Amino acid sequence: QVQLVESGGGLVQAGGSLRLSCAASGSIRTVNDMGWYRQAPGKQRDLVARITSDSSTNYADSVKGRFTISRDNAKNTVYLQMNSLKPEDTAVYYCNALIVNVQRVTRTYWGQGTQVTISS
Repeated sequence: QVQLVESGGGLVQAGGSLRLSCAASGSIRTVNDMGWYRQAPGKQRDLVARITSDSSTNYADSVKGRFTISRDNAKNTVYLQMNSLKPEDTAVYYCNALIVNVQRVTRTYWGQGTQVTISS
């Protein structure tokens, strides 16, 4: 069994910062790409940022220069540092990871989601 557990969401004022964390645990052999997605009410779930196992990154245009994704491979953890937050960043943020389990089965896992609310 593999699970992703997120933390770090909350309510902040516009211009503030938050740091999200997501730890993968369980019967893991390898953690490949990891990422963060977000879903605002009434909208589809969109990519925010992704990071490969060798730390190559890509970002949605709307967050470039404000958000930074990073990972700690020893801890199977991915982070999202969010600065200069805007009300339009309000959403549920989901962690995502492509994981090979101990049975050598590869699949995508999702976290439970963490609410981020930015007040104007």
